[in-house]
Amino acid sequence: MEVKIGVQHAPREIVLESGQSAEEVERVVAEALAGKSALLSLVDEHGRKVLVPADRLAYVEIGEPAPRKVGFGAL
Repeated sequence: MEVKIGVQHAPREIVLESGQSAEEVERVVAEALAGKSALLSLVDEHGRKVLVPADRLAYVEIGEPAPRKVGFGAL
C-alpha cells in the first residue's frame, strides 16, 4: 500500500510502501488526528518505522501499490 504523508512547513512529502491495509492506515491516522497518540507511526515494507508528530500532519494520501516494472518494456 503506497502512503504519502504531507508535513506542515516541509518542502517534500514522505512516501512509503506499507504492508498494512488501507483500513489499518486510516485507523492509525484517525487516532493520531483525534489526539489518542502524539505521533503517527507507520512501518514500511522493509521494517523501518516512520514517525510524524500528529500536530504537523498536513495530509495523508492512501493509494494502491503501483505494479513493479521489470525489463525494458514500452511506456
